[in-house]
Amino acid sequence: MEAFHNIVKAINGYMGDYVLLILLIGTGLLFTIRTRFVQVRCFGEGMKRVFGNFSMKGGKQKSGMSSFQALATAIAAQVGTGNIVGASGAILVGGPGAIFWMWIIAFLGMATIYGEAVLAQETKFVDPDGNVQGGPVYYIKKAFKGKLGSFLAGFFAVAIILSLGCMGAMVQSNSIGSTFSTALGIPSWVIGIVIAAVSAFVFIGGVKRIASVAEKLVPIMAILYLLGGLVLLICRITDVPAAFGMIFKYAFAPQALAGGAFGATIAKAISQGAKRGLFSNEAGMGSTPHAHAQANVANPHEQGVVAMIGVFIDTFVVLTMTALIVITSLYTDGGVLANGPVDTVNKTNMVQISFASLFGDSIGNLFVAICLLFFAFSTIISWNLFGKINVTYLFGRKGEIVYSVIAVLCVFAGTILDNDLVWDVQDTLNQLMVIPNALALIALSGMVVACCNKYGVKKSADKNIEKKD
Repeated sequence: MEAFHNIVKAINGYMGDYVLLILLIGTGLLFTIRTRFVQVRCFGEGMKRVFGNFSMKGGKQKSGMSSFQALATAIAAQVGTGNIVGASGAILVGGPGAIFWMWIIAFLGMATIYGEAVLAQETKFVDPDGNVQGGPVYYIKKAFKGKLGSFLAGFFAVAIILSLGCMGAMVQSNSIGSTFSTALGIPSWVIGIVIAAVSAFVFIGGVKRIASVAEKLVPIMAILYLLGGLVLLICRITDVPAAFGMIFKYAFAPQALAGGAFGATIAKAISQGAKRGLFSNEAGMGSTPHAHAQANVANPHEQGVVAMIGVFIDTFVVLTMTALIVITSLYTDGGVLANGPVDTVNKTNMVQISFASLFGDSIGNLFVAICLLFFAFSTIISWNLFGKINVTYLFGRKGEIVYSVIAVLCVFAGTILDNDLVWDVQDTLNQLMVIPNALALIALSGMVVACCNKYGVKKSADKNIEKKD
């Protein structure tokens, strides 16, 4: 296992430092420039579409989901352990400056995910059973015809099934089991049995049950975590400016942190920002387009601007909250990591230690465990849906039952496996998913730009007419 783990880490290092960085930044820049900064121009439109008719009761859809249900399902996938454990790990390895690079990746990712959502809407279809089928496998085959398209689509499908449906479920349940074990002393395997049983109930309900759970769970979990974080930051308000200062300073001089004791370099800070940014907001990875394909909207542009808000909420709101909590509590003067690494502090317990430093061990650990339970469980059910869509693509409906059984077993297994190995294998699979997805996005960028220009220009013209009237 140790030899296997070393191989996985070597692959991650190469992919994260070179391939992933080039593809994520390159694709984000391409869509940002070609759409004329759609993430800025249409940000207000996206916010209005999300919150203008906000409802936690989307009602029954003939097929697919309402636009908000699709966004909630996407956010459920995005806002998970990546926002708590992933962000903490990025800071621990790359220094506070890694958060700055996560912001950059997210800003560019808002344009990328706009393209993913538009293409998912453009290439979706309703199958004979009335189920909406859509996602990267379909726009990959549109981008690349013949055997190449079939190979890349199949490669993506296998990677996402293993990544999200199997290893991803392990990553999420691993974090739930670890935090509850710390908070309440309950054995991780006991938590694993409970989470596996509840997951099975939701999996069996299919798209409609997942949409119903996501639209209610996501707003509640986000508000709970943000309120708790705000209380902590208010109590440490004098350290907040210093925390922001560290994020910007160590983005370009991470080696200055604690005299270089962390061994951080700019390359490591950027690499951690890219890898953890991908795991957190998933823009460019090809996961959330499965949710956005399900949305019932008038045109693809509408869901594209909604999708951008998902990345904004994930990174600029929830993940930034985690970063400020950790940095103000652990890295500023008097923090346990202010003078260098400590063996008792790892990416899994950093946020718990932060809350415990103010509220005490019992309350702090329990609060984080509850938040992570919401975050990770919502991610498990969304990722399961994304994997199932690709199982259907490869094997038809007959493969769904076998897949669901394996996914439930993985949920349980994650609570009893080594944390670092699970995370590193997940990273590898995530990065492999990016390759065919990003290539297809680049190949079909013209279709995305045409959609953006068509509906964006039309909207601007309508506004000008209204003003003249």
